[in-house]
Amino acid sequence: MTPPADAPQFLDANGWGGAVVAPLAGDASFRRYFRVTEGARHAVLMDAPPPHENPEPFVRIARWLADHGFAAPAILAADLARGLVLLEDFGDARMREAVDAAADRGPALYGAAIDILVDLHRHPAADVPAYDRAVLHREAGLFTEWYCPAVGLTVDTDGYRAAWDAVFDHVVTDAPVTVLRDYHAENLMLLPGDRLGLLDFQDALAGHPAYDLVSLLQDARRDVEPAIETMMIDRYRAATGVGADFDAAYTVLGAQRNAKIIGIFTRLWVRDGKPRYPTLCPRVWRYLARDLAHPALAPVADWFARNVPADRRGDPIVVARA
Repeated sequence: MTPPADAPQFLDANGWGGAVVAPLAGDASFRRYFRVTEGARHAVLMDAPPPHENPEPFVRIARWLADHGFAAPAILAADLARGLVLLEDFGDARMREAVDAAADRGPALYGAAIDILVDLHRHPAADVPAYDRAVLHREAGLFTEWYCPAVGLTVDTDGYRAAWDAVFDHVVTDAPVTVLRDYHAENLMLLPGDRLGLLDFQDALAGHPAYDLVSLLQDARRDVEPAIETMMIDRYRAATGVGADFDAAYTVLGAQRNAKIIGIFTRLWVRDGKPRYPTLCPRVWRYLARDLAHPALAPVADWFARNVPADRRGDPIVVARA
């Protein structure tokens, strides 16, 4: 977490010369974050180094969100060629820790997060790529590409794709909304005035409104109580008037997202040497098993029953060593 070599020049050129730069966080990508402090002023420096990262979508979507009344960090300065962006500092108070410390705050905080999605889905989708069938297939394929080989499974990949293709009609929509894609308690910041600040939306796509509910309520990083999940889906349904087909879309996207995450977390271990992420897989498998029990997922559930034995489902590091 050493600041990038270009940081002093970038900060000096944008009025932050001599500021103290301290490590703040890294994530599952190549992006890194640093807190920049000069006297009473503070900001966050995003280091999104090319060619691995492109900060342009983050900057563009942050401005779109702000223009539509959402609490995305203000862009204070940017050098896209060098992958450096100076952001408004939302502080350290995340929804994750707030709910973990006081479970009785869960309904209010999750309710506020749902209300943001209700508001977001009232707007036409931002100018972002479509979350179409090709993207859904590519993401679901991360499971067979990374998890299955890692745990020693040879599986029917053609049948896997066919099974997903049979259920994706539930989630390909003619009325897409902006899908932030990593909308969960670790990316929601507690701001003054009881507002929630948004982070990690650079991969936004235009897709089905159920996706971000899945991201929030089937959270790979923390257990969300089933009662909270039901309460929040009911809250969204009451506010939007979505029909009965929303349940099928929610479970199909839940299964698709959870299969994708298992693949990604395995890749982070196998390819990138990050063994922390596979430890989260047992929780994701529990979500996936519950989703697969829905009738809309019957073709995919059948594929899993035939190709992935129960004792090969879990933390890929543990399963691979069994």
